[in-house]
Amino acid sequence: MSFVREAVRKMEGYIPGEQPQEEGYIKLNTNENPYPPSPRVVERLIEFLSHSSLALYPQPLSDRVREKIEKIYGFPREWVMVGNGSDELLNLVFRVFAGKGDVVAYPFPTYTLYRTLALLQEATPWEILFPDDFSLPGEFVTARANLKILCNPNSPTGTYVPLGEVENLLRRSSCPVLVDEAYVDFAPESALPLLSRFPNLLVARTLSKSFSLAGLRIGFLFAHPEVLREILKAKDSYNVSTLSQIGAEMALEEIEYAMKNVAKIKSTRSWVIREMEKMGFYVYPSQANFVLVRRGGQDLRFLYEELKRRKILVRYFPEWPEYLRITIGTDAQMEILLHSMREIIEGVA
Repeated sequence: MSFVREAVRKMEGYIPGEQPQEEGYIKLNTNENPYPPSPRVVERLIEFLSHSSLALYPQPLSDRVREKIEKIYGFPREWVMVGNGSDELLNLVFRVFAGKGDVVAYPFPTYTLYRTLALLQEATPWEILFPDDFSLPGEFVTARANLKILCNPNSPTGTYVPLGEVENLLRRSSCPVLVDEAYVDFAPESALPLLSRFPNLLVARTLSKSFSLAGLRIGFLFAHPEVLREILKAKDSYNVSTLSQIGAEMALEEIEYAMKNVAKIKSTRSWVIREMEKMGFYVYPSQANFVLVRRGGQDLRFLYEELKRRKILVRYFPEWPEYLRITIGTDAQMEILLHSMREIIEGVA
């Protein structure tokens, strides 16, 4: 395989959460929304397929989606780019701002795709450990880097960095700072109000989590127009499918429906945290649609495997064996999970 770039041969690829190949699983491992999108999204897609052709290319810049974003978030379309999920937008940011030998800094542990994207660019990932309270590491704030990434709320911990700390990070950074807000609808505030004051700020959002559209792959990137003009040079010509654009447009029109589901998930999250703590787990203070739990310094592989045997999927990370990340499902799903966990733990004891 000598024709493969050395940087690719040496790296490990990102491993996404397990996707079951048969029905009947309670899937709490990939932070999907347990509730369906607005019925109007499905109706609009069916209407399009009944009367229009898929033989034509989609709008290259997703103009109608950007019009909806402008109405909801208040930024002119020139400040917004639409992508094939926020992962594509992260990829583009790395391609534009991080080259061979450059430094990409981010607090750690976090979304491990950042490491993969940095290594693909032959850049150096600088993983700066979070302190115990998961506030921003001072070393990260003052780091000299070519690109900084902050996942907020963070994955896999669900912890949230307040806006004041983000503002301080922007002031102290001379490089682009990408705030990945995939889970921000479950948190108190977004960094978007800082965008007009800080030209080095980029904010990535997605419709996968709060809008229940993970299957359509829609993400947004907010940045100053002169920054987006450079990123657009690296974008595929038609990067977002016609169906994805139609679904996104209608989902944004139905934002109140999505926010009601967000409220239900937040309520369930509070209940699940209380029940997990009763079982002796330490639960990190989550502002996302999942929780990260730890129990007595144990390797929790046994719990992950027994839950999987019972057709309940949660996320186990071999590099962090004392932890499980658990997506917040419906109340009924979480009741089954909690009951199963109690049985397993009592059996082990």
